[in-house]
Amino acid sequence: MAEAIARARFIPLAPRKVRLVADMIRGKKVDEARDTLAFTVKGAAPVLAKLLASAVANAESKAAETRQRIDTDEMVVRQVLVNGGPSMKRLLSAPRGRPTRIRKRMSHIELVISDS
Repeated sequence: MAEAIARARFIPLAPRKVRLVADMIRGKKVDEARDTLAFTVKGAAPVLAKLLASAVANAESKAAETRQRIDTDEMVVRQVLVNGGPSMKRLLSAPRGRPTRIRKRMSHIELVISDS
């Protein structure tokens, strides 16, 4: 059972927004997930497409090391974890000259693909 993992850390997108796109590809085959991400009009779609391509490359590399043949298009996106990273704190002026804190959130994403 071949399995490949790809991780992207410190992505400047809020985890809540990335999870919307991650839920769309979870459980799909790699070629279906690629198509879904190509036609999704969300900011997280290109990031997840790049991460999916990285996971496929990792699977092919692992298969080449062990001299196995795999069909990466038939692999399935088993797991997509989207966790929160550190938040950048910024200040924005509010009424009466008071500062208001703005949190610019980051995401850590882990994508696992496997056959069957």
